[in-house]
Amino acid sequence: MRIQAAQLAAHLPPVQHLFVLAGDEPLSITEAADRIRAAARQHGAQERASFTVERYFNWAQVSQFLQSGSLFAEQRILEIHLPSGKPGIEGAKALQQLASQPLTDTTVIVTLPAPDRDLNSSAWFEALSQTGVLLLLNQIPLPQLPEWIAQRLALQQQSASLSARQFIAEQVEGNLLAAHQEIQKLGLLYPPGELSEQAIRECVLNVARFDVSQLGEAMLQGDAARVCRMLDGLREEGETAVAVMNPLVWLLRPSLQVRLAMQQGAAQNAAMTQARVFGDRQQQVRRALDVLPQKHLEAAVQKLAEIDRIAKGVGDGDAWLELSRLCSGIARLAANRAARLSRAR
Repeated sequence: MRIQAAQLAAHLPPVQHLFVLAGDEPLSITEAADRIRAAARQHGAQERASFTVERYFNWAQVSQFLQSGSLFAEQRILEIHLPSGKPGIEGAKALQQLASQPLTDTTVIVTLPAPDRDLNSSAWFEALSQTGVLLLLNQIPLPQLPEWIAQRLALQQQSASLSARQFIAEQVEGNLLAAHQEIQKLGLLYPPGELSEQAIRECVLNVARFDVSQLGEAMLQGDAARVCRMLDGLREEGETAVAVMNPLVWLLRPSLQVRLAMQQGAAQNAAMTQARVFGDRQQQVRRALDVLPQKHLEAAVQKLAEIDRIAKGVGDGDAWLELSRLCSGIARLAANRAARLSRAR
């Protein structure tokens, strides 16, 4: 069963014994696992085994642990960390078997990366999700970060204005662990109560960690300032222009393919399938189709090919400068479209 993070308290041991924590946000996964462990220990778990699945992992270890009884405690904790999300044939069988057996004396925590199409369609993942509790813990989007920050400040009896919390959010975007640490630092440096924006600005470091895949989202939302901030941050973090450009290629090239297929009479869903656009990518492609007319899509795809040549030393110019011009231009188109729709209402 899939639940939200706020619902976890109602499903902790001894109510449930099988938990699947999946996502790309390490802090949220760590905190959820800590809560499950604490509840299991309160329920009598004193023995804990933790396995990280890497290449050549011996899945028999998991079976042996489950089959062997504990000499010291009635309840136990078993943790299986699967960083790749790919257990292999033997692991898939072991996880399906794990989901099928009663776990009255063992609390199991399986941690996985953010589910992709292959993971969602796997039989072992479906078995674990249906039998146990599935909690998806992904990065918190920038618009939701100020509220998350307010909740964290409240835990240490502090508060801040919306503009101050937005400033913190911009500094720590994509790095929730750093956000947690910065908020804890505010708790150590300042007494309970309202924090001034000046104090926050002096204290909070710029520790944003940008995800390349989020660049297209910011661009299509019309947030030119965030686009520039992300590009600067990615460059400072050592990303290459090609690595930053590739997700844009995967967004804009299929969008153009869908547009051309629709012009030839294909329905949008059929055009998406033909262009191999599935899952969450469909929403982003639809937004690109709304924002960019065909001539702009064609020009953007051509510009990306030009930037690729520059980045690989074949063409002349500055790949990062051209990327900034392209992304900022698309962001302005998106912002102008949003403004026109707002006036029309």
